Amino acid sequence: MARYTGPVCRLCRTEGTKLCLKGDRCKSDKCPINKKRAAPGKDPKARTGKRSEYGLQLREKQKIKRIYGMQEKQFHLTFEHALRMPGVTGENLVRLLESRLDNIVYRMHFAACRNQARQVVLHRHVLVNGRIVNIPSYQVKPGDVIEVKENSKKLAIIQDGLKEVSKSGVASWVTVDVDAVKGTFVQYPRREEVTDLVGVKEQLVVELYSK
Repeated sequence: MARYTGPVCRLCRTEGTKLCLKGDRCKSDKCPINKKRAAPGKDPKARTGKRSEYGLQLREKQKIKRIYGMQEKQFHLTFEHALRMPGVTGENLVRLLESRLDNIVYRMHFAACRNQARQVVLHRHVLVNGRIVNIPSYQVKPGDVIEVKENSKKLAIIQDGLKEVSKSGVASWVTVDVDAVKGTFVQYPRREEVTDLVGVKEQLVVELYSK
């Protein structure tokens, strides 16, 4: 399966905003966005002119894809699913992205970032309703209980991630029991609750794919 293996901070520089791809590093002074590093490429100033309508739509799609660590085919399939659902397509898309298992593991602070959460899931450390699920794109439903396997609870990356629960809390649509290293997906989030996407216009993605 294809995946991006290059420097992830380069992606943040490309989009000109924090995508929160490296956990604690994104909150530190080492973040290239905090340092106001220029976009990658030999002449980034040549690309700072006014963008076309298509260019704006493309950039919004790339931002969302990169925040959730997805490839084009998988992201497009998720959009097609959102399109078939009743309601507003853009909000449906965000709901589907937020209910992915790797994202829920990240939201519960069982990992420091989504990339790390994906590895935790792939390496069979996570149970959903008592059964091992190693598919990062698995759609979690309200009421599902997510927990870490008993013999994996002491892993350093999981324990380090759980320290964030006391520091910054958890998203309002999940609950976490730190001692048991388990949590519950309570409900689908409302669009305004997803602070990772503040300033992102998912409607532009709908317009892009509707052409």
